[in-house]
Amino acid sequence: MDIQQLYTNCLSEAAYFIASDGEAAVIDPLRDVDTYIKMAEEKGVKIKYIFETHFHADFVSGHVELAAKTGAPIIYGPDTQAGFKVHVAADGEEFMVGKLKIKALHTPGHTLESTCYLLHNEEGEPYCIFTGDTLFVGDVGRPDLFSGNLSKEDLAGMMYESLRDKIKPLNDNIIVYPAHGPGSSCGKNLGPDTFSTIGAQKATNYALQDMTAVEFIKTVTSGLSEPPVYFPVNARINKEGTDSLDSVFEKGLKPLTVNDFKKLAEDGAWILDTRHETIFTQGFVPDSISIGLNGRFAEFAGIIIPEGQSLVLVTEEGKEKETITRLARVGIDNVLGYLGGGYEAWVNAGETIDLIIDIEPDEFAMDYPHDDLLEVIDVRKPSEYESGHVKGAQNIPLDTLTDPLNVAMIDENANLYIHCAGGYRSVIAASILKKHGYHNLRNVLGGFSKIKQEKGILVVLPGAVEN
Repeated sequence: MDIQQLYTNCLSEAAYFIASDGEAAVIDPLRDVDTYIKMAEEKGVKIKYIFETHFHADFVSGHVELAAKTGAPIIYGPDTQAGFKVHVAADGEEFMVGKLKIKALHTPGHTLESTCYLLHNEEGEPYCIFTGDTLFVGDVGRPDLFSGNLSKEDLAGMMYESLRDKIKPLNDNIIVYPAHGPGSSCGKNLGPDTFSTIGAQKATNYALQDMTAVEFIKTVTSGLSEPPVYFPVNARINKEGTDSLDSVFEKGLKPLTVNDFKKLAEDGAWILDTRHETIFTQGFVPDSISIGLNGRFAEFAGIIIPEGQSLVLVTEEGKEKETITRLARVGIDNVLGYLGGGYEAWVNAGETIDLIIDIEPDEFAMDYPHDDLLEVIDVRKPSEYESGHVKGAQNIPLDTLTDPLNVAMIDENANLYIHCAGGYRSVIAASILKKHGYHNLRNVLGGFSKIKQEKGILVVLPGAVEN
């Protein structure tokens, strides 16, 4: 028995590869499916099944393309309606992968078709369960993402029954393999680990504690933040199907001359620069949006880039294919090419450049009490802001900067000091503001984690009243 968790930090997503006796199954594959095909070849096994726990909202799955390349059927749980050929498993239906048995357990709640897969080992004993977004480490899937005409309360009620009837009766020693780990927006507050056991979750997961259905529904539906804007787009793509990744590469992996690059940008393509944020601020092509590959790239790309928006890329040399792959994972397929020779080619052609002023927190501390035009823009999430912030700071979360009305509320005559928690999101925000015509801005290096250590900067802590 060979079970591998393939974890992608950028998306907090876990796919799984299972092999036994010459056969294999893949659970919740990412769109770049050649990874699984290569694994099968290296292990000398044939992919027999592709299991999907539900229609994912936070990434585009590789189920359709993997099926086309391997001939393996796509398995979904009950109540599935898809725009491509699938095998809709019955609740309790069993599938053999080599000497392993995988049993489908219909667990609606996160979505109607949500299904967990209980794996029995070679001895026929329940060994682990792939829970998708039904059960996370320390949390459960949010019931407000892709529910058709049902309310979040309706789905939470289904989740209560699914956990009570299908999950809690399982043996404590069964390993829990969820679809997501910490940082995912598919739950409220996932724990730090990417796997656990049923016993540990019964002891520590709030959603598995004894409570009435009414109490559960209230608990699960309260405190939900707005889901990222690309979630419904990805859910629709996963239900209807999409173009192959090979065709996306064919269109996007094209080196562009400076002139061709400029022409596409003038015709409406956005310039996306994926270099590290500390490199970007030192010089970039004017009107570029910065989203560095070193952070939660795909998530922020999905949040910031409108559906269908054409793109041209500026990347580090050799990072072009990785960039296109990671964009495609969240359904961003309209890359028209990349700047051949990178940013250096732009500079060498004598083209105009732009930059963002970086300042250290101690310099910010010196400006803070004396600059009458100073305005602090905190682009962290509201929950982060409420946990502590610079007195007088305006909280404009990064995802809200996609709304021009929010941008228009920022004083264009102010000296803008922009920060996040550590420095990644603030550069994205600064690049967006630059694109909107704000140029009198500074990026505070190290973000709030460094700012709060500086003397002379007033920090408002939780529970305090800001005067």
